[in-house]
Amino acid sequence: MADSFPGAHSHVFLGEGHEQNERRTWMVIVLCSLMMVAEIVGGLLFGSIALVADGLHMSTHASALLLSALAYSYARRHADDERFSFGTGKLGDLAGFTSAIVLAMTALLIAYEAAMRLIWPVAIDFNQAIPIAALGLVVNVASVLLLSGGDYHDHGLAHAGARHVHDQAHTLRTRAGALTLEIFEDGVPPRFRLTFAGEAPSADGVTVETVRAGGERQVFALAARGGYLESIDEIPEPHAFTARVTLGRGGDVYAVGFEEHEHGHAAAHRDNNMRSAIIHVLADAAVSLLVIVGLLFGRFLGWAWMDPLVGLCGAGVIAAWSYSLIRDTGAVLLDMNPDRGMAQRMRAAIETDGDRLTDLHLWRLGPGHLGAIVAVATHRQRGPDYYRSLLGRFRALSHVTVQVQHQ
Repeated sequence: MADSFPGAHSHVFLGEGHEQNERRTWMVIVLCSLMMVAEIVGGLLFGSIALVADGLHMSTHASALLLSALAYSYARRHADDERFSFGTGKLGDLAGFTSAIVLAMTALLIAYEAAMRLIWPVAIDFNQAIPIAALGLVVNVASVLLLSGGDYHDHGLAHAGARHVHDQAHTLRTRAGALTLEIFEDGVPPRFRLTFAGEAPSADGVTVETVRAGGERQVFALAARGGYLESIDEIPEPHAFTARVTLGRGGDVYAVGFEEHEHGHAAAHRDNNMRSAIIHVLADAAVSLLVIVGLLFGRFLGWAWMDPLVGLCGAGVIAAWSYSLIRDTGAVLLDMNPDRGMAQRMRAAIETDGDRLTDLHLWRLGPGHLGAIVAVATHRQRGPDYYRSLLGRFRALSHVTVQVQHQ
């Protein structure tokens, strides 16, 4: 028996803020294009070949960003196209992979040119080159700020781990007064805690019973811990159930629902298309900064060899960023498991009650969207709905197929 999440048949797997990122990319293209035209026209009018060369370099910069913008536009326009079995969410990764190849070729060209100039130095007009490099740096910094909204870490240049989010503590209004029930696991195994507005009552007869989606029940006895009551036993994963609080023997019963959501590793949410665009302008900014340093040393100390040397350093920086982007986008395009830790937690959630996970495929469909195929062997009369409820805590799962094998 196989099934997928009911009502989850939409194949729109675009990242959060897709249209906003698209607009930002077009804005930077306009900025770079204006800068390109100004430099080329100005260079031709004033006879500056260096200015013309920098304008032509800016044209390659704008072309690379154009690839990202077109990928955003195409993915958005064809998001509902049935020809794409799993939507167009990966188009940004394809564009990012292509941009990374361009970056790698750029690094090789810079390294080659720098090496040639170390062997055969050429005359440098420092008075023209320094202002042009400074202007290029200003444009690139402005581009980074436009693309990232002031914080490029949001787009995945930094790494982060999986995030677990539990419901907030529940406050219950009882005849004995207000009490708060929470799952406490700050550096300790997860346990229930009951905190009372007034003096905590005796733990005698106070219990918490969990009722899970499949009907499984577990009763937790509580013990006094000085100001609150705490369950003696740990709470098994997943923390998704109805909790029934009984106050005293034969006392009133109060029920609250707990859910647990896991948002997955940052790699599942990273927009590699925006990341590639930002890396392009960051690489250009880094090279501009290094060039300025090298030109200043050459201008005031006569160290002309500093210019090609910093060119080699810049090529190394670009190559490192390019490798990182190729590695990450290539993994997405080849459907590599994006989060092994999450896969292990999915296995633990399914096998917590004696069932056996026989097959699991986990891959990325787009920024913030994962697909999964799950096969489960069980001796119990359970259908796909039961296992869907167990996997409901994994918010990044956007398209899930469950196959149940009854033994």
